[in-house]
Amino acid sequence: MVLMIRRKHFYIILACLLVAVTAILFFANRSIQAVATATSPANTNWGLGFGENGKQPTGNASADFLKQYNAYYVGSADQKIIYLTFDAGYENGYTPAILDALKKHNVKATFFVVGNYLDTNPELIKRMVSEGHIVGNHTNTHPDMSKIADMASFQKEIEAVESKFQKITGQSMQKFYRPPQGKYSVNNLKQANELGYRTIFWSLAYVDWYQDKQPSRDEAFSKLIPRIHPGAIVLLHSTSKTNAQILDELLTKWESMGYTFGTLTQLCGT
Repeated sequence: MVLMIRRKHFYIILACLLVAVTAILFFANRSIQAVATATSPANTNWGLGFGENGKQPTGNASADFLKQYNAYYVGSADQKIIYLTFDAGYENGYTPAILDALKKHNVKATFFVVGNYLDTNPELIKRMVSEGHIVGNHTNTHPDMSKIADMASFQKEIEAVESKFQKITGQSMQKFYRPPQGKYSVNNLKQANELGYRTIFWSLAYVDWYQDKQPSRDEAFSKLIPRIHPGAIVLLHSTSKTNAQILDELLTKWESMGYTFGTLTQLCGT
């Protein structure tokens, strides 16, 4: 009789322990999910928060969160390296001057191009490649990719650009992807990663894309000089007349501040 009572107590205690462990695991998982949600919204526009000049800004998703999907917005805070990128939606005559300035300073950049750019400017694409620049994938039609949920549609946008690049250069495109307008979802990050792509956001940009409202030299420098920081992924637009005019001087100023220039292959270790 005593043995039966003790055994009964044992099972009661064991059941209580199992309930307690289950509750702990449940709430721990909820906490992890809450942190993940806080560090990266499901659908969003890429955004930055700047603090002290010369220091890395915060993104609306953390570097650690992005890295699990092979996505990046900034490099190491311990090295004065700049990763220079250009978005190229169309060509209006300024890219040759930009390429000239890059060549003068021996800087290798990445040009994120859309399908139309490849269709209309094959010779510039060939020049980019021959001078050691990376040509990245900015999608075929520049849609809001955060609204694309299915893999087939996402893949179609990406592979159309790959096919056009292959036809022009005879080479496979290096797998770096930038979401148009910085609009993305966590699902997009997963899709790009499954296709072998690194998603590249940015940690420094300025309003340079309005063709009929170009910033002055001083306006450009007021954003691009004080806010430069170690590990900066800089986004400029190759459609900008201002960028074409100031790039030589801008690179000189950054170099005088002790910065060197790296490539996305170096940033991502590919």
